[in-house]
Amino acid sequence: MGFWNSFFRFGRKKSVAAEEAEWEEIVLDHDGVDFHDEEQRSRYITNCMEQIAEASREVNQLNSEYALVTAYLSDMEEIEALPQPRKQELDKVARALDELEREKRKYLDKADRMKDSDYYRMRKQENEVQEGIAKLKEAEHYHKLVKADLKRLDRERNAYAYRKKELVTMQTNLRGMAVIFVAALAACLLMLAVLQFGFGMKTYVGYFITVLTGAIAITVVCVKYIDADHEFLSLQKTIGKLIQLQNKVKIRYVNNTNLLEYLRIKYGTKDAEELEKRWADYQNEKEQRKEYAEAEAKTDFYQNELIRQLSRYRVSDPGRWVNQVQAILDPREMVEIRHELILRRQALRQQLDYNHKLAQNAREEVVRVAQEYPQYRSEIMEMADRYDQGT
Repeated sequence: MGFWNSFFRFGRKKSVAAEEAEWEEIVLDHDGVDFHDEEQRSRYITNCMEQIAEASREVNQLNSEYALVTAYLSDMEEIEALPQPRKQELDKVARALDELEREKRKYLDKADRMKDSDYYRMRKQENEVQEGIAKLKEAEHYHKLVKADLKRLDRERNAYAYRKKELVTMQTNLRGMAVIFVAALAACLLMLAVLQFGFGMKTYVGYFITVLTGAIAITVVCVKYIDADHEFLSLQKTIGKLIQLQNKVKIRYVNNTNLLEYLRIKYGTKDAEELEKRWADYQNEKEQRKEYAEAEAKTDFYQNELIRQLSRYRVSDPGRWVNQVQAILDPREMVEIRHELILRRQALRQQLDYNHKLAQNAREEVVRVAQEYPQYRSEIMEMADRYDQGT
């Protein structure tokens, strides 16, 4: 217990930021791997291929969202580039829609109403908010689990490192003890020889006791040294396994952290609880606004007209602009939306770059191992090909 307590006190000195930064670092170091051992060799190559597969799955998921955000930005450029007559027609419909919205807001603006900014943001994302809440909850829960795993792995790895230092010290001490015992044995034998031949004393019992004691002491030291050496080699293998396991968990941690950041940017929230509350407020607000059927009917007409006009141009999704007429009318609003989309695309780009780099590093590591160990090259490349075909 004393060792573990002292170790945990030592481990807590790390700052959270330093600890999380370390988790984002992917270690591809095969120095601790014995590639002449078939099990270790197979496990290491499989680990690299699993990193490639996981990165590829992330890229496939991110590409569709990236394409959607890019299409949105392209639509904005198309609207801004419209000739003046067509822009005036579009502005006319957008302005009529905007006036209807203003009338409804005047009627509905009361102290207990949901803020318009929150309401219209939720309205734009109405079809995906519930999915977003579920994703955020799942990501936040998974984030806690991954952090707990990384903390546990860090503790285990540091504990093994501490034990390695103890074993090195122990082996140094045992070597010193062996030298002392041998020297003491030689000194005793020399003294007995002097007593026997110089003074004519009978020292046979002394010889026996000295040799027996020396043999026992040296044997104990040797046994302890061999046991420490076996434990040291075992620790080396265990630490290698921990590093590979940490790599897998670190990949999940980085992807999960990036996903959380992206979802928070996308939904403009700090966590799932806040978004869920805002969604409940929105649902209540929406029910109250249903009674204004006539205004809604007029709004529907102008929304359809806006979609019809936008459909005449190269706008990929005209329907998404019916709730963003302010962006059509006010360049400043368009700039704000563009800024948000760029942030979302940057977050996606960061995730894509990270996973591309991860896959590339893992591929290079497989090739590097194959080059360093040419006797296993064909086996390693066959494993890589077989894994690629299996996935």
